[in-house]
Order: sequence, then C-alpha cells, then structure tokens
Amino acid sequence: MFFPGSRYEKLRIAQISADDGSIVSAVAAPRPRQGVISQTHRVMQGQRLDHLAAHYLDDPTAFWRLCDAANAIAPDALAAHATVAVPSVEE
Repeated sequence: MFFPGSRYEKLRIAQISADDGSIVSAVAAPRPRQGVISQTHRVMQGQRLDHLAAHYLDDPTAFWRLCDAANAIAPDALAAHATVAVPSVEE
C-alpha cells in the first residue's frame, strides 16, 4: 500500500467500519524518530524539503526525516524555520 522506504511502510493497517457500513483502511501517524543530527542547513528562499532531502539524504521522499529531526508533525511546520536539522544518512 505504501512505497518502499515510506515512514508508513511497516505500520499496522486497521480496518474500520464507517457509519454508513463501509470499511475504511487507516494507519496511525508514526512516532517521530529521534536520530543523530549530522548538521544544520540554513534555508534559502524557494528551497523545498524534498530538494534538501535529495541533497543531504539522497532520497527526495525522505523529507519526513527532516521533519522528525525538527520534531515537526508536518512539512508545513518547518516552513517558518530559518534552519533545518539534517539527520545522519545511515539512519
């Protein structure tokens, strides 16, 4: 259901019955992973998290690791930050 490397990939998927009787699949939000910060990046105007993740982590879909490093629940929460913590690539 989720692409390889997704933060949701290994989470349990629950089947929930909606009020109309239909079955809905749901997954809980993952807990942030506390990792080792290797460096910080000063954000320039127009830079996006997927570009930073591609540059530092070699994977544009790993932008969520930047969110976890900042303890931000959503990518938009990092938009106001002047710097972004960059976790180690090995994690």
